[in-house]
Amino acid sequence: MKPDLRVALDDKVLVGDGAMGTFLYQMGFPVGISYEELNLTSPEVIRDVHRRYVQAGAQVLESNTFSANYDKLSKYGLESKVSEINRAGVRIAREAAGPGGYVVGAVGSIRGGKRTNISSGELKKYFEQQLQALLAEGVDGVMLETFYDVEELVLALSITRRLTDVPVICQFAVEDVARTLDGYTMPDAFRIVQSEGADIIGFNCRTGPNGILSAIKALDGRLPAPVSVYPNAGVADYVDGEYRYGAGPEYFGQMAVQFADFGARIIGGCCGTTPAHIEAIAKALAEYVPQPAVYEPIPEPEAPLTVCEPEPETPSGNREPNLVELAKQRHTVIVELDPPRDLDISKFMKGAHRLKEAGADALTLADNSLAVTRMSNMALGHLVQVETGLRPLVHIACRDRNLIGTQSHMMGFDALGIDHVLAVTGDPARFGDLPGSSSVYDLTSFEIIRMIKQLNEGIAFSGKPLKQKAKFVVGAAFNPHGKHLDKAVARLERKIAAGADYIMTQPVYDPELIRAVGEATKHLDTPIFMGIMPLASGRNAEYLHNEVPGIQLSDDVRSRMAGLEGEEGRAMGVQIAKELLDVAMDHFNGIYLMTPFMLYEMSAQLIEHVWARSGRQLSPLFR
Repeated sequence: MKPDLRVALDDKVLVGDGAMGTFLYQMGFPVGISYEELNLTSPEVIRDVHRRYVQAGAQVLESNTFSANYDKLSKYGLESKVSEINRAGVRIAREAAGPGGYVVGAVGSIRGGKRTNISSGELKKYFEQQLQALLAEGVDGVMLETFYDVEELVLALSITRRLTDVPVICQFAVEDVARTLDGYTMPDAFRIVQSEGADIIGFNCRTGPNGILSAIKALDGRLPAPVSVYPNAGVADYVDGEYRYGAGPEYFGQMAVQFADFGARIIGGCCGTTPAHIEAIAKALAEYVPQPAVYEPIPEPEAPLTVCEPEPETPSGNREPNLVELAKQRHTVIVELDPPRDLDISKFMKGAHRLKEAGADALTLADNSLAVTRMSNMALGHLVQVETGLRPLVHIACRDRNLIGTQSHMMGFDALGIDHVLAVTGDPARFGDLPGSSSVYDLTSFEIIRMIKQLNEGIAFSGKPLKQKAKFVVGAAFNPHGKHLDKAVARLERKIAAGADYIMTQPVYDPELIRAVGEATKHLDTPIFMGIMPLASGRNAEYLHNEVPGIQLSDDVRSRMAGLEGEEGRAMGVQIAKELLDVAMDHFNGIYLMTPFMLYEMSAQLIEHVWARSGRQLSPLFR
């Protein structure tokens, strides 16, 4: 009988297998199908891949079950076959491995580095269901692989340890920055998972041999457990309609020895690797005799990690107060002016100058609102800041950018000194002027708030140190309309808990609702900017009430606007807005004015009404 996997690593380096998914792709199986379903529909294909790796020298095989969990399989209508697919995957690998080979049940991250809405309770259920199926087939160990953050890996590990005492391999997916997505250094990450019961800890995917070697070096020789490494075959390139990887077998053989010298005891390959890569690893390690390993727990850091040097606080008297500070001192007015849908910005800039003259504290610019393509609010925000001196407040929609684009966008804002942002979900692209475009939604509004605040700690979305800290003041949207105001406020409280510094509401046209929101939120210390949008005409009123999500007009407002157009309609719209402002100013210091149809003179009148009612005199210097 072969020894327990943990015992086998005492005096030898074992060779792992290579990629399954990318190898199946090279064999002609298309992207977009469930490769795990092949355990049932084409078991001979999966068995053949395993056998090729065994013939190449692999001693540890992973079952073809990386994404065989309820969440991932449900995308293919296979959620009812979780157990069947996992058990078949183990049986097929066992047939190929033979009596002397090890079969570990592969369990991949469910979140996959994304900030998804999957709750911890759902994750526990999905991991447990998959693990029970794998363990029922008698695996020699469990491999928890391609985990981007410590939190999810510890959750999966705790479930595994509750179900079994078989060897558990835990593998992180990191860049060469050697930090997890949730900001842990690798020594801290290793220390945590080792203390939770991991037997073997290592790295796979996301980077090639060089990146993983850098991550191992970051451990500074402090190994709490045997190390496993499964690097990609370099960076993927898309050539002539196919994905190709650059790192060849010879290079993998050379790197295998270096990995072993640094303490790796299982060495295989991930994306892009083939039986040829595994054969090169096996040949390079054929005569390798590892030094006796000494494993010691990594101590906890003596002091909390400082990602970047703290910057000295600027005395508040020597800098302009932010909107949160202003709103805690006095009435504060934010005015929205939509970026143009064409290339002419002359009217927009004229409006920005007029709103500055009227005394607006900030100009807020939407991010392709209603999914209609408009000019970049980054470009216009910078122009407003430079040419008028008015503070820009830009919206960031989850719809239009993936994690890469969102962080890049935020870094650009920081470089331009634009530090006030509003995090919004964004209307679905199919309802806009380009209905064939994709809605990304890598992040929810809750998650984008947390990620932006992470930049304020000097940590990138990937966990990489940024050398300095951003200074974003992050707002969140609040829709007070609906049957249950208490539930809306509870959701608002969760956004504040996620890190929102201030709140901007949808436009409200009912004085009683303004009072109700004031009463329901009076316990909150976070400033709320009550939304007021003057109506331009009777048709505008009916359109907003009947067709725009999140906006409701009172019967009184609709009757007063009915049939009014042109100057008469705008005059009544301003009058109604002034009445709403009088109520709002009694309950909120924050006022959020939305300009309809670039009619900025309407907003200017309302700004001047706020200052006249509050008794604030604007100096010529301010104007």
